[in-house]
Amino acid sequence: MIAALTAAKAMAAATARLRAAGVDDPARDARVLLAHAARIEASRVTLIAPEELSPDIAERYEQLVSLRAIRVPVSHLLGEREFYGRNFRVSRDVLDPRPETETLIEAALSEPFDHVLDLGVGSGCILVTLLAERASATGLGADLSEAACLQASANAVQHNVQDRAEILRSDWFERIEGQFDLIVSNPPYIALSEMQDLSPEVREHEPRMALTDEGDGLDAYRRIAAGAPDFLMAGGRLLVEIGPTQAKDVSALFDAAGLSDIRVIPDLDGRDRVVLGRIPG
Repeated sequence: MIAALTAAKAMAAATARLRAAGVDDPARDARVLLAHAARIEASRVTLIAPEELSPDIAERYEQLVSLRAIRVPVSHLLGEREFYGRNFRVSRDVLDPRPETETLIEAALSEPFDHVLDLGVGSGCILVTLLAERASATGLGADLSEAACLQASANAVQHNVQDRAEILRSDWFERIEGQFDLIVSNPPYIALSEMQDLSPEVREHEPRMALTDEGDGLDAYRRIAAGAPDFLMAGGRLLVEIGPTQAKDVSALFDAAGLSDIRVIPDLDGRDRVVLGRIPG
């Protein structure tokens, strides 16, 4: 049990414990978890710092810190993660929304679209964000995981786009029908040989099928590039998130599929992050 007379002492003890466990930013996590345990905004933690913690808050905090110490992600402990200015419900059934994926959002929003397909919809953060930002658009999200489909549906409801979003269980294009002017995807792109290098938070607590194809990390791009031309309207765009070393290979797959105007878009850190291609027309 964390010995804590005050919130400040509890945070100090939690920070030391998380640092010893190898957590990257232990002070931040200790603060966020205390706010969650106390059911207050993180910005108010300093206000309660001198106060003695009630037994129920202390117990909740102990449980949260214990789980974080074994590298359960903070987002899973909170049940949500922020993405593009909105909070999305998350769990171990879906990939955590990541800031770098906002590069894909910005690229998608740079041109008009009316009907979007999100392959591997996961939490729904991409599809829901695009529909929330483009109030006239409709969209379809597909995922092989039934649990992910349920999570995406919940997030669509949370952000009031459920009337414009359809969620479908599908193995890539298997059950997809219709035409789209935008197809987006953040597919599993980590090679099997790279899995051991991931942090415990990712490797042990996020769905493996959303991380790796158990091969060279390019299988999803092969399937997406090959299938997309059949579902894109003339002039329609295909945008995929990539790993920072995959731009050349994915661009070649787009070119072989007959896509044009192929471009690589970097994220805010300057790393290759998105490949864009377009159906001629």
